[in-house]
Amino acid sequence: MFKKKKGLTAVFLIACMSLFLAACGGQEAGGKKSGSGGGDKLVGGTEATFAPFESLNDKGEIVGIDVDVLSAIAEAQGFEFELKNVGWEPVFQKITNGELDFGVAGITITDERKETYDFTEPYYQANLVIIVKEGSDIKSVDDLKDKKVAVQINTTGHKAAQDILGKSNTNIKAYENQPTAMQQVRNGSAEAAIGDNAVVFEYLKNNKNTGLKVIEDASFEKEYYGIMVKKGNKEVLDQLNEGLKKIKENGKLAEITGQELN
Repeated sequence: MFKKKKGLTAVFLIACMSLFLAACGGQEAGGKKSGSGGGDKLVGGTEATFAPFESLNDKGEIVGIDVDVLSAIAEAQGFEFELKNVGWEPVFQKITNGELDFGVAGITITDERKETYDFTEPYYQANLVIIVKEGSDIKSVDDLKDKKVAVQINTTGHKAAQDILGKSNTNIKAYENQPTAMQQVRNGSAEAAIGDNAVVFEYLKNNKNTGLKVIEDASFEKEYYGIMVKKGNKEVLDQLNEGLKKIKENGKLAEITGQELN
């Protein structure tokens, strides 16, 4: 009789312990959603040849305006992030298939991209410019129509070249990154390049005696950079937007970018 009662007590204790563990597990599951990298850390992708927004320092670390903006947002919101240098086009692919939580690489917010991705509010305003050799007879967009033009593939510079020369024009030479596109002008493989102003000026600052000059043309529309997430990823988007709003209001964003955005 005693033994039977003892056995029932043991069963009761095991059942209570199971309920306790289940309750703890349920609380954990209901906590902050993890990023694609596991835990509470968000994992992002970039293309680190786009100085001053992102580049690799001597230690192989990704540095630049975008990293500083992300760090400020993360601090304001209390989350950790990891940024991987995956390349320009892979950023888009890896967000689509869920390998990355966000992309940041001086990505211009466009209507076409918004069909597939969601963007934060803008954090930077940019403008396209033309890069030519000193002494070139190219003075404006209109002079590009029969010229070989180098661009970074699938960027707004690429689209601008297609609008000017025609979408299937073989005179448009598309490369993986902006520095390579500008190098084509230096070596004579292209007569002009189109790229984002801040990146072009940073390249010329860091590469002296290139023999290149910049042409600014008012026909290029203003562009705005945003942090990109997979369409419908509201949780990550809200997290980023909330932090971005805080650093706009406290002046940190303007301090990092050197711009005042409304």
